[in-house]
Amino acid sequence: MDKFNIAIIGTGNVAWHLAPALENAGHTITEVYSRDFHRAEKIINKLYTAEVKTDLDFSESKANIYILAVSDHAITQVADAIILPEESILVHTSGSMPLDVLGFSSASYTGIFYPLQSFSKSRSLDIDEIPFLLESDDQTTLQKLKKLAKSLSPHHYVLKSKDRMALHVAAVFASNFTNHMIRVSEEIMRRQGLDFEMLQPLIIEQISKTLEIGAKSAQTGPALRGDLSTLDMHYQFLNYNEQVAEIYKLISQDIIDAN
Repeated sequence: MDKFNIAIIGTGNVAWHLAPALENAGHTITEVYSRDFHRAEKIINKLYTAEVKTDLDFSESKANIYILAVSDHAITQVADAIILPEESILVHTSGSMPLDVLGFSSASYTGIFYPLQSFSKSRSLDIDEIPFLLESDDQTTLQKLKKLAKSLSPHHYVLKSKDRMALHVAAVFASNFTNHMIRVSEEIMRRQGLDFEMLQPLIIEQISKTLEIGAKSAQTGPALRGDLSTLDMHYQFLNYNEQVAEIYKLISQDIIDAN
């Protein structure tokens, strides 16, 4: 299997997980970049040979793949400022930003290397269960990204930017919005002085059932039944927070409309 020299640009949650995973897969992490030395140092302390880099001049770097693991709003700025050696590949890890945001960089080749997962520094992940979404206009580069992804996970897919955008929006609904709904339920229970643990078996069963039989078949509740009396009682109960009450109303109506 091909092994690559890789520089990581950024020190957020994705970089925190991706850098050691790449090293464990046999690749060499040459540098970890951050303007804050100590943030980069925390990541290289988990690695073998990487060095901290606090400027974007990589002209003397031995890396051949440069992974931009920075926030979406910083991608263009960093990509335009970075100085890369010839024949280098620059990729970003964003789910929503298109490939062409790297178009004015000094890289010879560009691509996307997007891990479809929610990353938190405090929680370990099985990298080999993560799907990687890949894109490049250059076929040789794309083949290299496939080899890189395959070294981490058997789940890798080639998607154009517009399809990856749709996937990212769907992921926000499936992950971020689901998590926020659970947060709202926590707050409701806390406000009432109730133990949130009572809801945990329900949450676990719902997610498991949804993945097993599909979301449409797994849907239950008063909105699906058209139980307008219960819906109204719930809405009145939530009037202490108009925004949450409106969310309840909108989602309930969407369930009714969808069925």
